[in-house]
Order: sequence, then C-alpha cells, then structure tokens
Amino acid sequence: MTLNIPTLTLNDGHPLPVLGLGTYQIRGGEGMQQILAAIQSGYRLIDSATNYDNEGIVGEAIRRSGIPRSEFFITSKLPGKYHGYEDALMAVQESLARMGLDYFDLFIIHWPLPKRDKYVEAWQALVTAQKLGLIRSIGVSNFEPEHLDRIIAETGVTPAVNQIEIHPYWVQEQNLLENEKRGILVEAWSPLGRGSASMREQVVIDIANKYGKTPSQIITRWHIDRGIVPILRSTNPVHQRENAAVFDFALTTDEIAAINGLNKPDGRIDGQDPNEYEEFE
Repeated sequence: MTLNIPTLTLNDGHPLPVLGLGTYQIRGGEGMQQILAAIQSGYRLIDSATNYDNEGIVGEAIRRSGIPRSEFFITSKLPGKYHGYEDALMAVQESLARMGLDYFDLFIIHWPLPKRDKYVEAWQALVTAQKLGLIRSIGVSNFEPEHLDRIIAETGVTPAVNQIEIHPYWVQEQNLLENEKRGILVEAWSPLGRGSASMREQVVIDIANKYGKTPSQIITRWHIDRGIVPILRSTNPVHQRENAAVFDFALTTDEIAAINGLNKPDGRIDGQDPNEYEEFE
C-alpha cells in the first residue's frame, strides 16, 4: 500500500508534506533499504543531517527508488562547526555532493549555539545559498524566539521552518504560538518521545481505543492537528506505514488538550536547552 501524504504551504510558497521520515542513526546499506522501504510506502519528506553521517545513503535511496527527484522534499542540516559564513556555504555544497543532488528542498541550521554567537553568519550563508539555487527553502532547528527575531532583524529573511523538540511530555504551546506568529511552520523532532512511555499513558490508550488506532498513530495525529509536521524515525516498514496511516480521522479539541496535559516542566528528552546546548562536533 502506498500512502498519499498531504502537504502544507510554507511562507515561501513551497509545499511541505505534513509528516516526514527521520533518519537519525539510520546508516549504511541496511539503512538505505530502510529508507527505500519508507519511500515505497509513500514518504517523500526525508530528513537528514550532516551529523547523522548518512547523506550518501539517503541520496542513493532516492536514486534507487525510481521516483522523480521533483516528488521529494529532501532536508539536511548545518552542524555547529560550520557556522562561519564561508564554511556554511561550502558545507551546503559538500552535503549536496554527498547526496548526489543539485539542490536541497530544505536546509536548516541544526542548533543556534548562542554561546558561539555565529548563527546570524550561518543564516546569512543560507540566504546566499538560496539565492544561488542550492536550496529552495531555508530554515532553522532548535531556535528560540529571541534567536528567530535576531536573524530576521539582521537579514530581513524569515525562516520557512523551525524544527524543535515536541512530544507529549514537552508540548511547547508557547513556542508553537511564537513560531506561528512569525509565519514559521514548526516541525517536531522526536515526536513520539524517546522509548514508549507516552504511548503507555492511559489518556493516549483511551483515545486510541476510541478511534481503533495505535497510540503512536494518536500522537502523530495530535501533532498534525496542532499544525505541526512530525518527523518520525522508524526502521520497520510496518511501523513506517502505520505511522503515516493517520489521515482518516482527526482529534477533537478536548482530546488534544488532554494529551497536552501530559506536559512536564522537565520534559525535554536530554535536557537540551537551546540557549545552553553545545552541539557535538
């Protein structure tokens, strides 16, 4: 069965599938087959990063799929060590070469790293790369409102996407509103949380039973109904198809609020505060 995943429109006019495949820790020949299986099931938004060390196999899976490049929405991310303007421009070109692509649909700054204070320089490089036709949409990841406002003020260019940590234990209601206010679409990394704890919550199980769905499908739909694009990592073809089979129902406002109620003050998976976190080299 091939799934038909709907799209949303970014602030630059480009369409973005409403859910995507995350490829963190998916590498090598086995990883390529796992990505290829997801593509064959209907995934078109494929999310990679330089620091995932898998850009080559992502590109190879795209080529082997036999599906036209124009049907994909391919994302990669700039690591902190390349935040300098020239380094960032070269990094985009190197990532394209590793994937064997002519352009990225989306390229984002992986972390702001405000202690290094070079994220504005990195953003200026992505603006240039977009003008050169190397990237269609440019965005950021893990940026707080103050980081967004600074890059917008200094370059006049608003990100199309901000990919941030969101799951039932870290709901990010205020941050979501701040991005929406700036016209920035939010993607969620680790959208199910790590492990399966949130999927064992009674409120999630009860809603799943009501709709005849799995807990993971309920959480995926919770993201979509909040206007968030979840980036779902799975290496299992059955789970890949299951995660994306969420377009025949919608949650009520009360059900969304009930899942929001699972939020925890310390709900971040690894305590990665974007104002403090120093990205690994």
